[in-house]
This record gives sequence, C-alpha cells and structure tokens, in this order.
Amino acid sequence: MKYRKLGRTGFDVSDIAHGLWGMGGWSGSEDRESLQALQLAVDLGCNFFDSAWAYGDGKSDSLLGQTIAKNKGKRLYSASKIPPKNGQWPALPKYKYQDVFPADHVFKYADLIRKQLGTDSIDVLQFHVWDDSWTNEPDFHKTVEKLKKDGTIRAFGLSLNRWEPWNGIKAMRTGLVDAVQVIYNIFDQAPEDELFPACQELNVGVIARVPLDEGGLGGKLTKDTKFPKSDWRSGYFNPENLANTVERADKLKKVLPAGMSMPEMALRFVLSHPAVSTQIVGMRKLDHVRENISFSDKGPLSADLLQELKAHRWDRKPAPWSD
Repeated sequence: MKYRKLGRTGFDVSDIAHGLWGMGGWSGSEDRESLQALQLAVDLGCNFFDSAWAYGDGKSDSLLGQTIAKNKGKRLYSASKIPPKNGQWPALPKYKYQDVFPADHVFKYADLIRKQLGTDSIDVLQFHVWDDSWTNEPDFHKTVEKLKKDGTIRAFGLSLNRWEPWNGIKAMRTGLVDAVQVIYNIFDQAPEDELFPACQELNVGVIARVPLDEGGLGGKLTKDTKFPKSDWRSGYFNPENLANTVERADKLKKVLPAGMSMPEMALRFVLSHPAVSTQIVGMRKLDHVRENISFSDKGPLSADLLQELKAHRWDRKPAPWSD
C-alpha cells in the first residue's frame, strides 16, 4: 500500500480508501461480512475510511467505530459527513444555508458521529452537500472555526455535488476547507479542468469518489442488469443511463491492455493524477478488498494509455435520478 498527504492536514493516507456507503443499506449488505472486509483492509494497509451519517442513519459510522476500537495500535483516519437538515440531495442555489446546515444541526450530528465512531475527534468532517452561494454566510465560517477550535474535528471538508466539480472552489478560497470529495473517474474527468489546479494551488486534499462509476466501470454490467427497488442503484442505472453506461464501457474494453481488468484500469487511472490524495472504493467482499488494494502498488497508468483514455471523457449534467 502506498500513502499520500491529504493536502495541508499532514495526514499520510492510503491512496486506496475504504468507502462504507454500501455497508449502510445497499442490497446484499451483511454486517458480519462488512466488518471482516474492513478488518482485512486494515491488515493490508488501508488507513482511510469514508462514512456518513446518511449511510444507514449512523450504521456505517458504527461499523467504522467497531473497526477503530479493534485496532487501537494503528492510526486509522475517520471521515464522515453531516446530512443536510432539509434532506435534499444535491444542494441547490435556491436552498438557504440556514435551512441546510444551521449550527445546532451541525453540532448535533458531529456529536452523534463521534459517539458512533467512539473517538473524541473526527479526523475529517464533511458537509454532505454544498453550494458555493453559501460561502460568505457568517454562520458557515463560525461553525467550522468552532468545530476546529473545540477539537471536535481535525479537518473540515466538502462533499461536492455530482457532476459539479467547480461548485466548491469559492469555499476553498476561504481557507476553511482542508479537503474536498469529488466524483472523478475515466468517464468523469471534469475535475481536471478547474478543481484540481485550485486544490494544488491551495494545498487542499482531494478525496476522489466513485472511481468505478457506481459499478459502470467494473465491466460486469449488461443492459439486462437489474437492482432491487430498495437499492439506490436501481434509480441511478435507469434504462437510459444503464444503456449508455454499458455502451461506453464496452468501448473501453477495446483499449484495455492485455492482462489488466477494468477495475484495475479504473482505479489506476485515478491514482495517475498527482492532485488526488486518496480514492474511495466500496468493498464489502473480501476478494474485492484484496484485489482493489493490490492496485495501489501498481501505481499510475502509462502516459500512452492515459492519453487514450481522454477520449472516453463523458460530461454529464445533474438529473433527478443522479443523486
């Protein structure tokens, strides 16, 4: 496992991180298996774990807390997220900051998350949604400053809206934001345009999420794939998006180097950008943990392949089904 600095936090984090969203409520999720996967990840050198209160109303935070408690001799970094009070994903300019992240709401959930994690301080606390129109709100500044001053958190971050990587740069320039979490993968290359240069300029950590496009870059989806209605992916991979995704994934298979899997190419693509501190991968199966973590040691893709992958960029706009 290789490690990188998470921006100015100084945290040395594994460049493959474990995401707990699927453990909080996706179909096929089983707690015993989830805990085994988390422990195996720790044993293989993973030290950064991304959770959120919204992942099962604190369930994923609890699973992470159990893992931290079992590994007291190891430095494991916890990242979690405050849910929007209005319950709306994604954030929109028409929403008022006070309706989404009022101070009492933020402090309440920060304490709830700490209890689930079993820690005095949260390493990286993020707002689960964000709109840059809120940047100059005095309460935003006061809230983040108090969280840090009181030791409730060590670093503050923003989880940026799907397909809006630019919508957070203004907040970054306040100096309050230590890390941003953004969708970045072979299809979603837009963060390279504005966000990544700004992060490098300001020394803000980049937590890349959805490296496999919710499974679209895993190479196993077909136009007949179906998910249970209770599974978030059943809406995301609606007939139109599923068809488009499978078609684009099939084109990618034609440039896949011999002996390389689709997941390997996808994860190593993310590792190839120097602005990326770590990337979140959902791993509930032990085999997936072993496979994905092994890609860390293989490092970036070749310059020739990276150049070829630029042609597979897919610029999309937010849709009602995409969050």
